[in-house]
Amino acid sequence: MPVAIRERLRSLEGARGSIVVVGSMNADYTVAAKHLPAPGETVSGGSLKILPGGKGSNQASAAARLGAQVCMLGAVGEDDNANFLLRKLDEAGVDTAEILHEEGVSGTTIITVDPEGKNTIVYSPGSNAKVSAGYVQSHQDVIAEAKVLGLCLESPLATVIAAAQTGHEAGVTVLLNDSPFIDELPHELIEAVDILLVSQHEVAQLLGMPDEDVSTIDWFDAVSRFEDYGFDRVVVTLGASGSIVIENGNWHRVSAVQVKSVDATGCIDSFMGTVLAGLAAGYTLLQSAQMGSYVSAYAATKLGAQSAYGSATEVINYFSDGE
Repeated sequence: MPVAIRERLRSLEGARGSIVVVGSMNADYTVAAKHLPAPGETVSGGSLKILPGGKGSNQASAAARLGAQVCMLGAVGEDDNANFLLRKLDEAGVDTAEILHEEGVSGTTIITVDPEGKNTIVYSPGSNAKVSAGYVQSHQDVIAEAKVLGLCLESPLATVIAAAQTGHEAGVTVLLNDSPFIDELPHELIEAVDILLVSQHEVAQLLGMPDEDVSTIDWFDAVSRFEDYGFDRVVVTLGASGSIVIENGNWHRVSAVQVKSVDATGCIDSFMGTVLAGLAAGYTLLQSAQMGSYVSAYAATKLGAQSAYGSATEVINYFSDGE
């Protein structure tokens, strides 16, 4: 690990800038199998593990474990999973005081993981679907006090738009993870978002490009297309190939960090959580993404999402072994 990245990660512990995440909280029902099932196929798996997840919760947890000040806005149900999810966020250091308790069940996901760390995920929103625009707007003071607002699309779209607009009007940097993916984002959401984060599989569809193979993408053309779409600051995650950071009309490739992957679940969320923490601490988008490569690689070495996330010290120590 380069000295500069090590020092940046260390500086995240206790950084002054705060983060608000509006998003989902899910109980992840996870089973490891020899291979992912094909349609109609039954595959024998290992023991069922119930792990804390949800894209918003994952992103908040990752940032908080790195030392950032994080407040979570969203909803859990009135089931046993609600207490479990809140306890795990509390353990990570996330402020959960403003989270709603709604009737019914909390959000859940059903996850299958193969020996290479690849996965399939089915999402059931549960209480996440009950987070309203009015709830977000009632917390405008909380959002306005933050330096960065993190959003994904596991909450109702109207709620995400209200959150983005509330943050934008308050001068807060708004970072949107377009996941679950929507290729035609509403105009009012685009106008309120400062930074877009998408995966390699979504670039071609979002921009109307003919080829999903990222090795053939003309990134200068992509910069122009993103600007036409409405975004001049973008992060494209490329899995094991790293990421692309687009800013100020230019693009930069961020190298991946090679590890033996155990489970890729939640790795993009840990990357985004790191970017949120970096931006809140005053680092550039590129510098934040560089830190994200190490944090997300560390997460891939363990099973689960939040259960795999580490503190800045744990990440530094892992990649310092043998140096």
